[in-house]
Amino acid sequence: MRRFVSYGPSVVVLLTSMTALIVVPELVRRVEDSRTHATVRLARQTLGDDDILERLNRATRAVAVNVEPGVVHLVVEGGPARDLDQAGGAEGNDQDRDPNDNQRQNPRGRGWFYRGSTGSGWVFDDKGHIITNAHVVRAARNISVQFSSGRVAGATLVGADPFTDIAVLKVDIMRGLVPLQRASGERPEQGDRVFAFGSPFGFKFSMSEGIISGLGRSARPVLEMGGFTNFIQTDAAVNPGNSGGPLVDIRGRVIGMNVAIATGRESDGATSDTGQSAGISFAIPLDTIESVVDQIINNGKVARGFLGIQFDRGVAEITSDGEFVGLGLRVSMVVPGGAAEKSGLRRNDIIRSVAGYETSDPEVLRAVVSARRPGEVVPAKVWRDSEEVDMRITLGERDAASLVNDAWGYIARQLGMAVRSNGTEATVGFVVPGSVAARAGLKAGQVITRIAERDVRDEVGTYAAFIDSGLLIGREVELRVKDSPADEADRAIKVRLFE
Repeated sequence: MRRFVSYGPSVVVLLTSMTALIVVPELVRRVEDSRTHATVRLARQTLGDDDILERLNRATRAVAVNVEPGVVHLVVEGGPARDLDQAGGAEGNDQDRDPNDNQRQNPRGRGWFYRGSTGSGWVFDDKGHIITNAHVVRAARNISVQFSSGRVAGATLVGADPFTDIAVLKVDIMRGLVPLQRASGERPEQGDRVFAFGSPFGFKFSMSEGIISGLGRSARPVLEMGGFTNFIQTDAAVNPGNSGGPLVDIRGRVIGMNVAIATGRESDGATSDTGQSAGISFAIPLDTIESVVDQIINNGKVARGFLGIQFDRGVAEITSDGEFVGLGLRVSMVVPGGAAEKSGLRRNDIIRSVAGYETSDPEVLRAVVSARRPGEVVPAKVWRDSEEVDMRITLGERDAASLVNDAWGYIARQLGMAVRSNGTEATVGFVVPGSVAARAGLKAGQVITRIAERDVRDEVGTYAAFIDSGLLIGREVELRVKDSPADEADRAIKVRLFE
Protein backbone atom coordinates (compact mmCIF):
# COMPACT_ATOMS: atom_id res chain seq x y z
CA MET A 1 0.00 0.00 0.00
CA ARG A 2 1.40 3.39 -0.97
CA ARG A 3 2.41 5.76 1.86
CA PHE A 4 1.43 9.38 1.85
CA VAL A 5 3.72 11.92 3.56
CA SER A 6 2.14 15.10 4.92
CA TYR A 7 4.30 18.25 4.69
CA GLY A 8 1.75 20.54 6.29
CA PRO A 9 3.10 20.60 9.87
CA SER A 10 6.66 21.14 8.68
CA VAL A 11 5.60 24.04 6.54
CA VAL A 12 3.74 25.57 9.47
CA VAL A 13 6.79 25.23 11.72
CA LEU A 14 9.04 26.73 9.07
CA LEU A 15 6.75 29.68 8.50
CA THR A 16 6.41 30.24 12.23
CA SER A 17 10.19 30.24 12.66
CA MET A 18 10.72 32.65 9.80
CA THR A 19 8.05 34.94 11.19
CA ALA A 20 9.71 34.86 14.60
CA LEU A 21 13.10 35.67 13.09
CA ILE A 22 11.65 38.71 11.38
CA VAL A 23 9.09 39.95 13.88
CA VAL A 24 10.83 39.38 17.21
CA PRO A 25 13.94 41.46 16.39
CA GLU A 26 11.68 44.21 15.14
CA LEU A 27 9.71 44.11 18.40
CA VAL A 28 12.99 44.18 20.36
CA ARG A 29 14.19 47.15 18.35
CA ARG A 30 10.94 48.97 18.98
CA VAL A 31 11.21 48.31 22.71
CA GLU A 32 14.82 49.54 22.72
CA ASP A 33 13.83 52.62 20.69
CA SER A 34 11.08 53.36 23.17
CA ARG A 35 13.50 53.03 26.05
CA THR A 36 16.05 55.28 24.29
CA HIS A 37 13.42 57.93 23.59
CA ALA A 38 12.22 57.74 27.19
CA THR A 39 15.80 58.08 28.47
CA VAL A 40 16.46 61.05 26.18
CA ARG A 41 13.19 62.74 27.29
CA LEU A 42 14.20 62.25 30.92
CA ALA A 43 17.69 63.62 30.30
CA ARG A 44 16.27 66.65 28.49
CA GLN A 45 13.83 67.23 31.29
CA THR A 46 16.66 66.98 33.83
CA LEU A 47 18.76 69.47 31.88
CA GLY A 48 15.80 71.77 31.59
CA ASP A 49 14.93 71.57 35.28
CA ASP A 50 18.51 71.79 36.62
CA ASP A 51 20.58 74.68 35.22
CA ILE A 52 23.83 73.79 37.01
CA LEU A 53 25.71 73.38 33.73
CA GLU A 54 24.33 76.65 32.43
CA ARG A 55 25.44 78.34 35.63
CA LEU A 56 28.91 76.85 35.13
CA ASN A 57 28.89 78.19 31.58
CA ARG A 58 27.85 81.63 32.77
CA ALA A 59 30.60 81.61 35.39
CA THR A 60 33.23 80.55 32.86
CA ARG A 61 32.04 83.20 30.39
CA ALA A 62 32.24 85.77 33.20
CA VAL A 63 35.87 84.78 33.85
CA ALA A 64 36.63 85.33 30.16
CA VAL A 65 34.88 88.71 30.09
CA ASN A 66 36.67 89.78 33.27
CA VAL A 67 40.16 88.69 32.21
CA GLU A 68 40.43 89.16 28.43
CA PRO A 69 40.64 93.01 28.43
CA GLY A 70 43.70 92.74 30.69
CA VAL A 71 45.54 90.17 28.53
CA VAL A 72 47.90 91.32 25.77
CA HIS A 73 49.49 89.73 22.73
CA LEU A 74 53.18 90.59 22.29
CA VAL A 75 55.10 90.81 19.05
CA VAL A 76 58.83 91.05 19.71
CA GLU A 77 61.30 92.10 17.06
CA GLY A 78 64.88 91.12 17.80
CA GLY A 79 68.13 91.22 15.90
CA PRO A 80 69.43 92.17 13.52
CA ALA A 81 70.99 88.72 13.36
CA ARG A 82 73.08 87.04 10.74
CA ASP A 83 71.36 84.81 8.25
CA LEU A 84 71.16 81.10 8.98
CA ASP A 85 74.11 80.22 6.74
CA GLN A 86 76.35 82.67 8.58
CA ALA A 87 75.07 82.07 12.11
CA GLY A 88 75.04 78.31 11.80
CA GLY A 89 71.40 77.90 12.81
CA ALA A 90 68.42 79.66 14.31
CA GLU A 91 69.52 81.05 17.64
CA GLY A 92 68.05 83.50 20.06
CA ASN A 93 64.57 84.54 21.02
CA ASP A 94 62.51 82.02 19.09
CA GLN A 95 60.83 80.20 21.95
CA ASP A 96 57.35 81.42 21.06
CA ARG A 97 57.84 82.17 17.41
CA ASP A 98 54.71 83.00 15.43
CA PRO A 99 54.48 80.51 12.55
CA ASN A 100 53.02 83.28 10.42
CA ASP A 101 55.84 85.73 11.22
CA ASN A 102 58.86 83.51 11.38
CA GLN A 103 61.42 85.96 10.07
CA ARG A 104 61.81 88.75 7.60
CA GLN A 105 64.72 87.96 5.38
CA ASN A 106 66.75 90.01 3.01
CA PRO A 107 65.06 89.67 -0.40
CA ARG A 108 68.34 88.44 -1.83
CA GLY A 109 68.19 85.49 0.55
CA ARG A 110 71.37 86.34 2.46
CA GLY A 111 72.73 88.99 4.77
CA TRP A 112 70.74 90.22 7.78
CA PHE A 113 67.19 89.61 8.93
CA TYR A 114 65.13 90.65 11.93
CA ARG A 115 63.71 87.88 14.07
CA GLY A 116 60.07 88.04 15.00
CA SER A 117 58.57 86.16 17.94
CA THR A 118 55.32 86.32 19.85
CA GLY A 119 54.18 85.79 23.39
CA SER A 120 51.65 86.97 25.93
CA GLY A 121 51.43 89.32 28.87
CA TRP A 122 48.97 91.00 31.20
CA VAL A 123 48.22 94.44 32.59
CA PHE A 124 49.64 94.88 36.09
CA ASP A 125 48.45 98.37 36.99
CA ASP A 126 46.84 101.52 35.60
CA LYS A 127 50.27 103.12 35.06
CA GLY A 128 50.87 101.04 31.95
CA HIS A 129 53.03 98.25 33.37
CA ILE A 130 52.75 94.96 31.48
CA ILE A 131 54.09 91.69 32.91
CA THR A 132 55.51 88.84 30.82
CA ASN A 133 58.33 86.29 30.85
CA ALA A 134 61.91 87.51 30.54
CA HIS A 135 62.61 84.89 27.86
CA VAL A 136 59.81 86.30 25.69
CA VAL A 137 61.41 89.73 25.38
CA ARG A 138 65.12 89.07 25.71
CA ALA A 139 67.21 90.67 22.96
CA ALA A 140 64.16 92.70 21.92
CA ARG A 141 64.75 95.76 19.73
CA ASN A 142 61.06 96.58 19.35
CA ILE A 143 58.07 95.33 21.35
CA SER A 144 54.50 95.74 20.15
CA VAL A 145 51.55 95.22 22.52
CA GLN A 146 48.10 94.36 21.18
CA PHE A 147 45.03 94.50 23.42
CA SER A 148 41.86 92.45 22.94
CA SER A 149 40.11 95.60 21.69
CA GLY A 150 42.50 95.65 18.74
CA ARG A 151 44.46 98.63 20.08
CA VAL A 152 48.20 98.39 19.44
CA ALA A 153 50.94 100.26 21.29
CA GLY A 154 54.72 100.20 21.48
CA ALA A 155 56.29 99.10 24.76
CA THR A 156 59.63 99.68 26.46
CA LEU A 157 61.42 97.20 28.71
CA VAL A 158 61.53 98.54 32.27
CA GLY A 159 63.55 95.62 33.58
CA ALA A 160 63.77 91.85 33.73
CA ASP A 161 64.93 89.19 36.16
CA PRO A 162 66.32 86.12 34.36
CA PHE A 163 66.55 84.19 37.63
CA THR A 164 62.74 84.08 37.95
CA ASP A 165 61.96 84.66 34.22
CA ILE A 166 59.90 87.79 34.95
CA ALA A 167 59.96 91.00 32.87
CA VAL A 168 58.21 94.35 33.23
CA LEU A 169 57.20 96.40 30.17
CA LYS A 170 55.59 99.82 29.98
CA VAL A 171 53.17 101.32 27.49
CA ASP A 172 52.44 105.04 27.35
CA ILE A 173 48.68 104.65 27.68
CA MET A 174 46.89 106.53 30.40
CA ARG A 175 43.29 105.63 29.57
CA GLY A 176 41.43 102.44 28.84
CA LEU A 177 43.75 100.03 30.65
CA VAL A 178 42.11 97.18 32.55
CA PRO A 179 44.55 95.89 35.20
CA LEU A 180 43.82 92.32 36.21
CA GLN A 181 42.73 91.55 39.74
CA ARG A 182 45.27 89.60 41.78
CA ALA A 183 44.69 87.00 44.49
CA SER A 184 47.37 88.62 46.66
CA GLY A 185 48.07 86.86 49.94
CA GLU A 186 45.98 83.82 49.02
CA ARG A 187 47.77 80.57 48.41
CA PRO A 188 46.26 78.32 45.72
CA GLU A 189 45.50 74.71 46.58
CA GLN A 190 45.80 71.45 44.70
CA GLY A 191 42.52 70.71 42.94
CA ASP A 192 41.55 74.37 42.43
CA ARG A 193 40.07 75.09 39.00
CA VAL A 194 42.19 77.49 36.93
CA PHE A 195 42.19 79.15 33.51
CA ALA A 196 45.22 79.93 31.33
CA PHE A 197 45.14 82.86 28.89
CA GLY A 198 47.48 83.74 26.03
CA SER A 199 48.20 83.33 22.34
CA PRO A 200 49.10 79.66 21.70
CA PHE A 201 50.58 79.21 18.21
CA GLY A 202 49.55 82.80 17.46
CA PHE A 203 45.84 82.22 18.19
CA LYS A 204 45.38 85.44 20.13
CA PHE A 205 43.45 85.78 23.40
CA SER A 206 42.76 82.09 23.84
CA MET A 207 41.52 80.54 27.08
CA SER A 208 41.97 77.01 28.41
CA GLU A 209 40.78 75.32 31.58
CA GLY A 210 42.23 72.85 34.04
CA ILE A 211 43.00 72.26 37.68
CA ILE A 212 46.05 72.77 39.84
CA SER A 213 47.81 69.40 39.71
CA GLY A 214 50.57 70.19 42.17
CA LEU A 215 52.40 72.94 44.04
CA GLY A 216 56.02 73.67 44.82
CA ARG A 217 57.32 72.05 41.64
CA SER A 218 60.97 72.35 40.71
CA ALA A 219 61.72 72.54 36.98
CA ARG A 220 65.16 74.13 36.81
CA PRO A 221 65.85 73.29 33.15
CA VAL A 222 63.23 75.91 32.28
CA LEU A 223 65.45 78.66 33.70
CA GLU A 224 68.58 78.05 31.69
CA MET A 225 71.11 79.25 34.24
CA GLY A 226 69.33 77.51 37.11
CA GLY A 227 67.36 80.26 38.73
CA PHE A 228 64.64 79.92 41.34
CA THR A 229 61.62 77.72 40.75
CA ASN A 230 58.58 77.10 42.92
CA PHE A 231 56.10 76.46 40.17
CA ILE A 232 52.38 75.82 40.16
CA GLN A 233 51.66 72.70 38.08
CA THR A 234 48.41 72.59 36.09
CA ASP A 235 46.82 70.49 33.38
CA ALA A 236 45.41 73.53 31.55
CA ALA A 237 46.47 73.45 27.90
CA VAL A 238 49.55 75.68 27.45
CA ASN A 239 51.54 75.86 24.21
CA PRO A 240 54.15 78.12 22.58
CA GLY A 241 52.72 81.64 22.64
CA ASN A 242 51.10 81.20 26.07
CA SER A 243 54.36 82.21 27.77
CA GLY A 244 53.82 85.30 29.89
CA GLY A 245 50.04 84.98 29.95
CA PRO A 246 48.14 84.94 33.25
CA LEU A 247 46.87 81.90 35.13
CA VAL A 248 43.69 82.90 36.95
CA ASP A 249 41.31 81.39 39.50
CA ILE A 250 37.53 80.95 39.30
CA ARG A 251 37.04 84.65 40.11
CA GLY A 252 39.35 85.76 37.32
CA ARG A 253 42.12 86.79 39.71
CA VAL A 254 45.75 86.22 38.76
CA ILE A 255 47.42 83.46 40.77
CA GLY A 256 50.41 82.90 38.47
CA MET A 257 51.99 83.37 35.05
CA ASN A 258 52.47 80.66 32.40
CA VAL A 259 56.15 79.87 31.94
CA ALA A 260 56.75 76.31 30.72
CA ILE A 261 55.40 72.91 29.75
CA ALA A 262 56.46 69.31 30.26
CA THR A 263 57.11 68.02 26.78
CA GLY A 264 57.50 64.34 27.63
CA ARG A 265 60.60 64.16 25.41
CA GLU A 266 62.42 62.17 28.04
CA SER A 267 61.23 59.19 30.02
CA ASP A 268 61.17 61.29 33.17
CA GLY A 269 59.50 64.26 31.47
CA ALA A 270 61.53 67.15 30.11
CA THR A 271 60.57 70.71 30.96
CA SER A 272 60.85 73.52 28.46
CA ASP A 273 59.46 76.84 27.30
CA THR A 274 59.22 75.34 23.81
CA GLY A 275 57.54 72.31 22.27
CA GLN A 276 53.89 71.28 22.46
CA SER A 277 51.68 70.55 25.44
CA ALA A 278 51.82 67.08 26.94
CA GLY A 279 49.17 67.84 29.57
CA ILE A 280 51.43 69.37 32.21
CA SER A 281 52.22 73.07 32.38
CA PHE A 282 53.92 75.28 34.93
CA ALA A 283 53.27 78.80 36.20
CA ILE A 284 55.25 81.23 38.34
CA PRO A 285 53.28 81.86 41.57
CA LEU A 286 51.85 85.32 42.22
CA ASP A 287 53.82 86.00 45.41
CA THR A 288 57.06 85.64 43.45
CA ILE A 289 55.74 87.86 40.65
CA GLU A 290 54.62 90.64 43.00
CA SER A 291 57.89 90.68 44.93
CA VAL A 292 60.04 90.85 41.78
CA VAL A 293 57.81 93.26 39.84
CA ASP A 294 57.50 95.76 42.69
CA GLN A 295 61.28 95.85 43.07
CA ILE A 296 61.90 96.27 39.35
CA ILE A 297 59.40 99.14 39.15
CA ASN A 298 60.48 100.91 42.34
CA ASN A 299 64.20 100.09 42.59
CA GLY A 300 65.30 99.00 39.14
CA LYS A 301 66.87 95.85 40.57
CA VAL A 302 65.92 92.79 42.60
CA ALA A 303 67.23 92.00 46.08
CA ARG A 304 66.63 88.45 47.31
CA GLY A 305 66.09 86.87 50.67
CA PHE A 306 68.75 84.58 52.11
CA LEU A 307 68.85 82.16 55.06
CA GLY A 308 72.51 81.32 55.44
CA ILE A 309 72.35 77.56 55.93
CA GLN A 310 73.56 74.37 54.34
CA PHE A 311 71.56 71.16 54.47
CA ASP A 312 72.15 67.46 54.03
CA ARG A 313 71.71 65.82 50.67
CA GLY A 314 68.42 64.05 50.33
CA VAL A 315 65.21 64.41 52.27
CA ALA A 316 64.94 63.64 55.98
CA GLU A 317 62.11 61.42 57.19
CA ILE A 318 60.56 62.61 60.43
CA THR A 319 59.19 60.03 62.86
CA SER A 320 57.77 60.32 66.34
CA ASP A 321 57.48 57.23 68.55
CA GLY A 322 58.00 55.10 65.47
CA GLU A 323 55.22 56.78 63.47
CA PHE A 324 55.89 58.70 60.25
CA VAL A 325 55.29 62.44 60.66
CA GLY A 326 56.54 63.97 57.42
CA LEU A 327 59.50 65.07 55.32
CA GLY A 328 61.90 67.97 55.53
CA LEU A 329 65.45 69.21 55.00
CA ARG A 330 68.01 68.67 57.75
CA VAL A 331 70.27 71.66 58.48
CA SER A 332 73.91 70.57 58.37
CA MET A 333 75.49 73.99 58.94
CA VAL A 334 74.37 77.45 60.03
CA VAL A 335 76.44 80.41 58.80
CA PRO A 336 77.72 82.32 61.85
CA GLY A 337 76.04 85.71 62.11
CA GLY A 338 73.64 84.93 59.27
CA ALA A 339 69.88 85.32 59.14
CA ALA A 340 69.21 81.73 60.17
CA GLU A 341 71.44 81.86 63.23
CA LYS A 342 70.03 85.23 64.31
CA SER A 343 66.52 83.81 64.03
CA GLY A 344 67.35 80.75 66.14
CA LEU A 345 67.83 77.97 63.58
CA ARG A 346 70.28 75.29 64.71
CA ARG A 347 72.33 72.50 63.19
CA ASN A 348 70.28 69.26 62.86
CA ASP A 349 66.98 71.14 62.79
CA ILE A 350 64.68 69.71 60.11
CA ILE A 351 62.88 72.45 58.17
CA ARG A 352 59.36 71.28 57.27
CA SER A 353 57.92 74.45 55.75
CA VAL A 354 58.71 78.10 55.09
CA ALA A 355 56.07 80.75 54.38
CA GLY A 356 53.46 77.99 54.16
CA TYR A 357 55.31 75.97 51.50
CA GLU A 358 56.49 72.45 52.27
CA THR A 359 60.26 72.29 51.86
CA SER A 360 61.12 68.67 51.19
CA ASP A 361 62.68 69.83 47.88
CA PRO A 362 65.81 71.99 48.32
CA GLU A 363 65.06 73.89 45.09
CA VAL A 364 61.66 74.89 46.47
CA LEU A 365 63.24 76.13 49.69
CA ARG A 366 65.73 78.25 47.70
CA ALA A 367 62.94 79.61 45.53
CA VAL A 368 60.58 80.44 48.39
CA VAL A 369 63.29 82.29 50.31
CA SER A 370 64.77 84.06 47.28
CA ALA A 371 61.35 85.27 46.13
CA ARG A 372 61.07 87.31 49.33
CA ARG A 373 62.84 90.52 50.17
CA PRO A 374 65.66 90.98 52.65
CA GLY A 375 64.28 91.93 56.04
CA GLU A 376 60.97 90.17 55.47
CA VAL A 377 59.80 87.99 58.35
CA VAL A 378 58.54 84.57 57.27
CA PRO A 379 56.95 81.79 59.34
CA ALA A 380 58.65 78.41 59.44
CA LYS A 381 57.92 75.00 60.94
CA VAL A 382 60.96 73.14 62.25
CA TRP A 383 61.27 69.66 63.76
CA ARG A 384 63.59 69.78 66.77
CA ASP A 385 64.11 67.33 69.62
CA SER A 386 61.09 65.20 68.61
CA GLU A 387 58.64 68.07 68.42
CA GLU A 388 57.53 70.70 65.96
CA VAL A 389 58.60 74.27 66.66
CA ASP A 390 56.99 77.35 65.08
CA MET A 391 59.55 80.00 64.20
CA ARG A 392 59.64 83.42 62.59
CA ILE A 393 62.75 84.05 60.50
CA THR A 394 63.98 87.47 59.43
CA LEU A 395 65.63 87.01 56.03
CA GLY A 396 69.04 88.36 55.12
CA GLU A 397 70.15 89.36 51.61
CA ARG A 398 71.58 86.97 49.05
CA ASP A 399 75.00 88.27 48.00
CA ALA A 400 76.50 88.55 44.54
CA ALA A 401 78.75 85.52 45.05
CA SER A 402 75.70 83.31 45.61
CA LEU A 403 74.02 84.49 42.41
CA VAL A 404 77.26 84.12 40.46
CA ASN A 405 77.56 80.56 41.70
CA ASP A 406 74.21 79.84 40.02
CA ALA A 407 74.92 81.63 36.75
CA TRP A 408 78.62 81.72 35.94
CA GLY A 409 78.66 78.42 34.04
CA TYR A 410 75.73 79.46 31.87
CA ILE A 411 77.32 82.85 31.11
CA ALA A 412 80.64 81.23 30.24
CA ARG A 413 78.94 78.76 27.86
CA GLN A 414 76.87 81.46 26.16
CA LEU A 415 79.83 83.82 25.71
CA GLY A 416 82.27 81.05 24.90
CA MET A 417 84.90 82.32 27.32
CA ALA A 418 86.09 81.90 30.89
CA VAL A 419 87.23 84.55 33.34
CA ARG A 420 90.23 84.06 35.61
CA SER A 421 91.82 86.15 38.34
CA ASN A 422 95.51 86.58 39.14
CA GLY A 423 94.73 88.16 42.48
CA THR A 424 94.56 91.77 41.32
CA GLU A 425 93.07 91.61 37.84
CA ALA A 426 90.33 89.79 35.95
CA THR A 427 91.67 88.16 32.81
CA VAL A 428 90.24 86.21 29.89
CA GLY A 429 91.20 82.59 30.52
CA PHE A 430 90.25 81.08 27.17
CA VAL A 431 87.96 81.83 24.23
CA VAL A 432 86.09 79.23 22.17
CA PRO A 433 86.69 79.73 18.42
CA GLY A 434 83.61 81.06 16.64
CA SER A 435 81.87 81.98 19.89
CA VAL A 436 80.19 85.26 20.82
CA ALA A 437 83.35 86.35 22.64
CA ALA A 438 85.58 85.41 19.71
CA ARG A 439 83.44 87.29 17.19
CA ALA A 440 83.51 90.35 19.46
CA GLY A 441 87.33 90.31 19.50
CA LEU A 442 88.06 88.91 22.95
CA LYS A 443 91.23 86.83 23.30
CA ALA A 444 92.91 84.76 25.99
CA GLY A 445 95.21 86.82 28.19
CA GLN A 446 93.35 90.12 27.88
CA VAL A 447 92.68 92.05 31.08
CA ILE A 448 89.07 93.10 31.74
CA THR A 449 89.07 96.42 33.59
CA ARG A 450 85.41 97.48 33.43
CA ILE A 451 82.00 96.09 32.52
CA ALA A 452 79.39 98.76 31.83
CA GLU A 453 80.10 101.31 34.55
CA ARG A 454 81.68 98.95 37.06
CA ASP A 455 85.37 98.30 37.71
CA VAL A 456 86.13 94.58 37.97
CA ARG A 457 89.11 92.76 39.49
CA ASP A 458 88.13 89.11 39.91
CA GLU A 459 85.82 86.38 38.61
CA VAL A 460 82.93 87.06 41.00
CA GLY A 461 82.94 90.77 40.27
CA THR A 462 83.12 90.16 36.52
CA TYR A 463 80.24 87.70 36.37
CA ALA A 464 78.18 89.83 38.78
CA ALA A 465 78.73 92.83 36.50
CA PHE A 466 77.60 90.77 33.49
CA ILE A 467 74.38 89.90 35.35
CA ASP A 468 73.66 93.45 36.57
CA SER A 469 74.35 95.00 33.15
CA GLY A 470 71.61 92.92 31.53
CA LEU A 471 73.69 90.44 29.54
CA LEU A 472 71.30 87.61 30.43
CA ILE A 473 68.27 89.45 29.07
CA GLY A 474 69.93 90.27 25.76
CA ARG A 475 71.28 93.77 26.35
CA GLU A 476 74.47 94.86 24.66
CA VAL A 477 77.24 95.16 27.23
CA GLU A 478 80.44 97.16 26.86
CA LEU A 479 83.68 95.78 28.25
CA ARG A 480 86.90 97.75 28.65
CA VAL A 481 89.90 95.52 28.03
CA LYS A 482 93.68 95.77 27.82
CA ASP A 483 95.39 93.41 25.40
CA SER A 484 98.10 92.70 27.97
CA PRO A 485 98.73 93.59 31.62
CA ALA A 486 101.54 95.90 30.51
CA ASP A 487 99.23 98.12 28.44
CA GLU A 488 98.29 101.44 30.00
CA ALA A 489 95.23 102.17 27.85
CA ASP A 490 92.14 99.99 27.52
CA ARG A 491 89.66 99.80 24.67
CA ALA A 492 85.96 99.04 24.27
CA ILE A 493 84.56 95.70 23.16
CA LYS A 494 80.80 95.11 22.98
CA VAL A 495 79.10 91.76 23.45
CA ARG A 496 75.49 90.71 23.16
CA LEU A 497 73.85 87.33 23.62
CA PHE A 498 70.85 85.88 21.77
CA GLU A 499 71.47 87.66 18.47
